[in-house]
Order: sequence, then C-alpha cells, then structure tokens
Amino acid sequence: MVYDWFNRSPEAPQPPEQPSKSEQTIDPATTQDSSAETASVEELSQSELEPAESAQESTDQSADASAEDDPLEWARQAYARLKAQKELEKTTQSVAPESSVSAEPIAVSPEPPASDSAVPASEPDSPKPSAQQQSSAQQQPSAPVAVPVETPVPALSLLEQAAAQRQERQQQLEQASAPVAAEPAKADSVQPQQTADQSDEPSLGEFDETFTWSAEVLAAQGVRADQITLEEIDWLGRLRQGLEKTRQGFVTGLLENLGDDPLSPEVLDDLETLLLRADAGVQATDQVLDALRRRMNEQVVDPTEGIRFLKEQLRDLLDQPTLDSGVKLLAPQRDQLNVWLMVGVNGVGKTTTLGKLANLAVRSGYSAMIAAADTFRAAAVQQVQVWGDRSDVPVIANASSNADPAAVVFDAIGAARAKGTDLVLVDTAGRLQTKHNLMEELEKIRRVVDRLAPEAHVESLLVLDASQGQNGLKQAMAFAKAAGLTGVVITKLDGTARGGVALAVASEAGLPIRFIGAGEGIRDLRPFNSFEFVEALLAGR
Repeated sequence: MVYDWFNRSPEAPQPPEQPSKSEQTIDPATTQDSSAETASVEELSQSELEPAESAQESTDQSADASAEDDPLEWARQAYARLKAQKELEKTTQSVAPESSVSAEPIAVSPEPPASDSAVPASEPDSPKPSAQQQSSAQQQPSAPVAVPVETPVPALSLLEQAAAQRQERQQQLEQASAPVAAEPAKADSVQPQQTADQSDEPSLGEFDETFTWSAEVLAAQGVRADQITLEEIDWLGRLRQGLEKTRQGFVTGLLENLGDDPLSPEVLDDLETLLLRADAGVQATDQVLDALRRRMNEQVVDPTEGIRFLKEQLRDLLDQPTLDSGVKLLAPQRDQLNVWLMVGVNGVGKTTTLGKLANLAVRSGYSAMIAAADTFRAAAVQQVQVWGDRSDVPVIANASSNADPAAVVFDAIGAARAKGTDLVLVDTAGRLQTKHNLMEELEKIRRVVDRLAPEAHVESLLVLDASQGQNGLKQAMAFAKAAGLTGVVITKLDGTARGGVALAVASEAGLPIRFIGAGEGIRDLRPFNSFEFVEALLAGR
C-alpha cells in the first residue's frame, strides 16, 4: 500500500498486471495448482480479516473514549493491529512466490537429440559387423557419420567412434542443461538488491515508550486505532529522536523551574532564557510570554495547565504563516506540472533535501524528475545523479562545465511535459544572500519557468540549516526578496540544540514551514506538522 505523505492518507495498491495468454496456457495442471494456492491465500486473508473487521465494528464507537481513559491500552490495541497486518503481509509474500514459481513452465528438460536414433549402428550392444559389411561401409564415403580417420583398422575404429560420439553427445547435453540450472542462481543474485530495498521500509519495533508516545500523539489528533499506519509511527519516532538535543536543553531546564508550584514571574523569566537559548527569536519569545502573563493575570496557572497553554501558543505561532498562505499542506497537484525550486546558501543541504523530496514523492505515488541546475559546484551533478538512482528518478543535466542553469531548467521542463511528470525538483547553486549577481541568476531561472510553463504550479523553497540559528533567519529575509519564497525546509534538526529557529522563521520571516529533516537517512524528511513538532519538542511533559 502506498502512503501519500503529502496528503497524509493511504492509497489503494494498483491492480496487478494480468498474465499474458502464453503464460496462461503453459500448463493446465500448473495453472490449476497456482489458482488453488491463490485461492488459499485469499481465504486466509479473508479469514484473518473478518475477525478484525467484526471487532473493529464493535470498538469504533468507544475508540475515542478509550484513548482518553486509558491511552496505554489504546496504544496496545494499535500495536496489536499493526503486528497482525505485518504477519498477514509476511504470509501473503511467502505464499505468493510459491504460486509464481508453480505457474512458470517447469518442464524445460531438453529432448533427446535426433542423432541418437539416426545412428543405430553406434549402440554398444549391437552385433559386431561382418567383414562384408565392413568392406561395404568402407566403400561409402558419403555416410553422415563418416569422419576422415587415418587408422587402417575400420572394425575397431567404428566402435571407438561410436563411444566417442556418445561421449560427445553427453557433453553437449550437459552444456545445454547448464544455462537452465544457472537460472535459479541468477534469480538468487537479485535477492540481495531486493532485500536492500526492503530494508529501507519502516519496520515495527518493540512496544516501548517511543511507540506509546507516537500512538498518543496520533490519537490526540483524532486518529483512530484502526487508522494508525506504520509509516506515521516510524516518522514520529525519528522526529522525537532528532529533536533530542533541543529537548534536553529546553525541557530539562523547564522541568527544573516549574516543579509542582503554580507559574510565577520568576518561572517566566527562566522560560524566556530557555526560548532565546533555543534560538526561538525575540519576537516569538515575547509573543509566547505575553500570552502566558495574560493568563496568569486572569487565574492561577498550575504546571500542567501552563505546559498545555505553552504548547497551544507554540502551535498557533507556527501555524499562522501557513494559514496566511491558504495552503495547509503543500503537495504536488495531480494532472498538472509542478516545479519546486530549492534555494539557499552553500552547505545547508539543498541537494540532499532535494534527493529526499524525490524519494518522498515516489513513495507517495507521484512521478518526479530532477533538474541538476547547480552547474558551478564540483561534482554537484554526480551527487544529484546518485540521489536519482536511489529513488529511480530521472535526472536532467548538462555534462559541460559551467553550463547555464536556466538552460538545464528549460530542458527539464520540456522533458517533464513530454513524459507527463507530476513534479520537477530544481537544484540551484548555493549562493550568499549578499552576492547580487548570483541572486540575479536565481531570478533568471524563475523567469524561465514562468515563461516556459505559465500554467505550472511553482514553489520556491528555502533550505535552512537549523544549526545556523539566527543567521538562517537573515538568509530567509534576503532570499524572500529575490526568489519569491513560498516556504521553508528546515534541515539538520538532529544535530543541533537550536530547534527553536522554526519559531523565529515563522514569526519574523512570516514563511510557512513546509518540510523538516531530522536525520541523515533518506526517510528522515517529512511534511511539517506543528502539533507533532511541539509534542516532540516538549516530550516528557
């Protein structure tokens, strides 16, 4: 099943291709066996799914109540359901190869060669020829098995020739059967590649604290136990792990200051220090603290209520630019060309982010193409090609050095139109926001896109390194003027304690955060969700 991460919904798998007529009429007995095994798989799937469906009907009405009353039990139900799904997939995959093997033509043993029956005199148990027959055989030079022999004793050479011919035919049979025996070995050689591809898929780990926390986060967003997917559980675990450094510096100090007493002005002063240390920015910090002070003036705020109110303020701050943009979740539009420009300074991870976005698009059921428009950096095209190969995404590039980036984008848009590609990801050269000539080159690329594909949906995404903190905010302000930014991608959250820069980007730059990266793996980049981000940032409270 394909999970569309851009729209946070699973898509039904495509129907399998029907076998050709030649494959269907190979062997009736084999086809019958294959259909019997397929029917057994369907019966097994139906028998295992029917109890789950009947149980689901009885628990749907009380799903929300159980999540509020006993979140741990609700998480156990979700884990048991995911585990049952994985077991069913393993059972189906183990039976499917057997049915596919039985459907193939197995009877491939070579037929006995016609030369065996054409030379009856060469059998070892045939009677010894007489002298008259030997002399008549010598007078027939056009015999089909006659071989020029220098030996003057034809009686002995004929038997020797027969034995040699039999040995030669046997060697030919062994050589002919060698490729057939080598075919399974060739299929086995593909298995490591398939295993490597499957190892990149999310796996169901143990029922531990991380799974329980991930399930509770999904339940808090209104997701039922039967709607939880392994992809979301896997990503939330990665996000929580990626924000570990920021959380240690922020939550640890917050817990030490809060204690069990109600909020006080001294606690708010300490909270201000923690927010500024996490690079949340002055404007975002003032906005959050002003809201807390107003609440404290109205009523006594205990620590639990203070944390809940803090989370609410952080989510509102992060969601405001997204609400202003009118696009809640950025996704490629179907049946329309989408062009996403990746811009930013050197070293922030534009090319890596682009490769992860290409993989995310393919996993979500979209067709993608990469335009290697970073023609100035050494080996940039080769790096993009590696990412394209990992996700099976075509790359449009110019092999010549210092090629025109706009020309590469021109070729990529033409190729995408010809193939009906959904998404074109453009990798641009890294540049400092103070270099006016390079910023003009970026504007030229944008003009080419607008002129060549006026109907295309264009997004200009700024890639920011979270470890740069306030410097990244200044980059965002400068690039917003030249490139017409529509969103931000924050990377390297796992390597810094300055994860609060997301708050600064949202409050001061006013740009919606579209994607976040919390690791170095190809699946460590996902669409931004303010609720999940804040919960991961304040996990433990």
